[in-house]
Amino acid sequence: MTAVLFDMDGVLVDSEDYWVAFEEDELLPDAVPHTEVDLAETSGMNFREIYDYLDAEYGTAISREEWIDRFDEMARTVYTERVSLLPGLRDLLADLRGRGVTVAVVSSSPHDWIDLVLARFDLADAFDAVISADDIDGASKPAPDVYEYAAETVGSDPANCVAVEDSENGITAGHRAGMTVVAYRIAAHGDIDRSRADVVADDPAELREAVRSLVQ
Repeated sequence: MTAVLFDMDGVLVDSEDYWVAFEEDELLPDAVPHTEVDLAETSGMNFREIYDYLDAEYGTAISREEWIDRFDEMARTVYTERVSLLPGLRDLLADLRGRGVTVAVVSSSPHDWIDLVLARFDLADAFDAVISADDIDGASKPAPDVYEYAAETVGSDPANCVAVEDSENGITAGHRAGMTVVAYRIAAHGDIDRSRADVVADDPAELREAVRSLVQ
């Protein structure tokens, strides 16, 4: 393996805990007040595409502009005040780069949200590339587009890339791109389908070990 591509939300930082609570308790009751939406349907998707999906599938009671504004406001609170970094991440990244493995962030979040995380935890120089779904003119996860673009950006064949994901849509995207997928099991996602993952890690230590074993 020549590259390890990390999702941000739920992997690098524990933001999914806060996003799930925000969507379930505040945003979805306003956006689709007469519908019970399973968050597994949209987890891992770009937040703008989530609105489009909900509007097409169920109809929405708030405007796209309000949806975006509320997400953006919450993002600044989540990423600058609440999230914690994956335990052992700094050592893992240093170890991988020391072995000559390229490491990148591949996220459905926009660059300004990613930048908040990188700045808060002083990780701006820890990755060889930072890729957002906003960089491509293509579909969001579970489509493989962003991972295919990431592989091209870092100069690796998808077959030589490891995608580290927590959501069902993210796992599917990495699998469809032809990558080896490490699924990180987090409580926020519950009992989602992880069958497309090559490895499932139940805690940070297992995740670090799984990634290291794949690049040896």
